[in-house]
Amino acid sequence: MRDKSSATARNTVTADRIVGLGLGALGVLGFSLSLPATRIAVQQLDPWFVAFGRAVGAGLLAWTYLRLTGAPRPTRGQWQRLPVVALGVIVGFPLFTSMALLTQTSAHSAVVIAALPAMTAVFAVLRAGERPPPLFWIVSAGGLLAVLAFLGASGAVRGALTLPDLFLLAAVVLCGLGYAEGGALARELGGARTICWALLLSLPVTVPVTVVAAAGPPRADALGWSAFGYLTGVSMFLGFFAWYAGLARGGIAQVGQVQLAQPVLTLGWSALLLGEVVSPASIAAALVVLGCVVATQRIRQNPRTVVARREAGAGSS
Repeated sequence: MRDKSSATARNTVTADRIVGLGLGALGVLGFSLSLPATRIAVQQLDPWFVAFGRAVGAGLLAWTYLRLTGAPRPTRGQWQRLPVVALGVIVGFPLFTSMALLTQTSAHSAVVIAALPAMTAVFAVLRAGERPPPLFWIVSAGGLLAVLAFLGASGAVRGALTLPDLFLLAAVVLCGLGYAEGGALARELGGARTICWALLLSLPVTVPVTVVAAAGPPRADALGWSAFGYLTGVSMFLGFFAWYAGLARGGIAQVGQVQLAQPVLTLGWSALLLGEVVSPASIAAALVVLGCVVATQRIRQNPRTVVARREAGAGSS
């Protein structure tokens, strides 16, 4: 009986991990165009408008989704956790990346943002109670060291970090927090409802800032508005449906490492859409962090721990 239960647990964990990785990869694909799109948008629109205006547009989409699906309202405990999600992924990351991309290239920014999976794993321990094995941390640290080496090779750490790099690092910390909290909350609410309720909760902040930033009114060509539309509909809305669902199903720390593949995709988009020069150092750093993605996904977690975590989340929903 025990052997049969253990086999069932292993099969369940494997299935959840595969589905989680698939959903996470889909989310990363959607997010991979975010930095180039932001770079395009902030060249024509106020960065505060780009950061907060997309959240307002996504908030309207969220309201429509929740109404059409008849989603139940979050519990009091869930309402208390949603501001953490909003701070990280709706306010912090969009604002700081918009400010950085005023002067920094999206290719450079993509490699700095590669530190995000390591930060997500740290918050997965602090906020979601996950306990990845030691080998996981060793491999994750390898990806982070590749990012730091890239900053050193590019001259960003000679004496002091540049202001755009500080913005990007602030974005990494806040986004890691928002990813971990949102992934944990998605075990109870589901990925789509987690981001939708966070967007609605943010409207009292995002709407006034957008109105002030839009004083003018904002003007951009078709490309600028297309980039803004992508940030609204995919980066701030649909991408999170898959991403949070993937984190909830496959484990925040484990699936979060899939985002190490994002720099490779973003470098390609930057060269294709923006004509940015992708340096050999950028390519080398991106390939190292991509290798870390493959390595982290080959590290096994304790099946009983993962199943217990999944069942705890299901029981509290």
